[in-house]
Amino acid sequence: MTTTPISADRTTAVAARATELSKIYGQGETQVVALDRVSVGFRQAELTAIMGPSGSGKSTLMHCVAGLDTFSSGSVRIGDTELGSLKDKQLTKLRRDKIGFIFQAFNLLPTLTALENITLPMDIAGRKPDKQWLDTVIQMVGLSGRLGHRPSQLSGGQQQRVAVARALAARPEIIFGDEPTGNLDSRSGAEVLGFLRNSVRELGQTVVMVTHDPVAAAYADRVVFLADGRIVDELYGPTADSVLDRMKRFDTKGRTS
Repeated sequence: MTTTPISADRTTAVAARATELSKIYGQGETQVVALDRVSVGFRQAELTAIMGPSGSGKSTLMHCVAGLDTFSSGSVRIGDTELGSLKDKQLTKLRRDKIGFIFQAFNLLPTLTALENITLPMDIAGRKPDKQWLDTVIQMVGLSGRLGHRPSQLSGGQQQRVAVARALAARPEIIFGDEPTGNLDSRSGAEVLGFLRNSVRELGQTVVMVTHDPVAAAYADRVVFLADGRIVDELYGPTADSVLDRMKRFDTKGRTS
């Protein structure tokens, strides 16, 4: 394994951390170890991409750290909060108040306008949006002229912009994206990735995204590589070529060559 050294001037503040995290499905001969004692931190104001071959555990890792899935053993913290100690209602509140989500399928409500979709999580929580922040987010993702449109009146790229704005609008501590550009063409995907990168650089947001695309990973500050449910490498300041070169070290079964 080759790991790029962490430079001394990088922030040490961590938005989320997994420690000795394991996720096991089934028992006996049918047992599958999706995560095998993974320890990783995601620093504040940084965009991290998680990559690996199919079945490597990358989506499982994100879902466990984001509180969307349970884990078998180990620890997950969002800020100072230990997820394993939370009851269902507490976990729901934490996801609502501290975590933003961007999914490949957009997950917009078809009967609501773009603006109503953006503010929906806050409406459900009974919180009023910070108008100045909301305006900043909407302007950043270029939706000012589309706020009254419903999802069916928007292109795929515009719908994903709405999803990005929805994730940012509540000012969460961390945003998780599961293949956020997977359903987009290359131009729309580049726009969405640019918005995510700008949210980190200009707004101080923390973003963690799962992707299989080296071009998408090149927008990140750091790439974490998984294979066989373990972290096997990481790369800072990635380019599409350097990510592709690292990925070539994995065979089709996810093992390092």
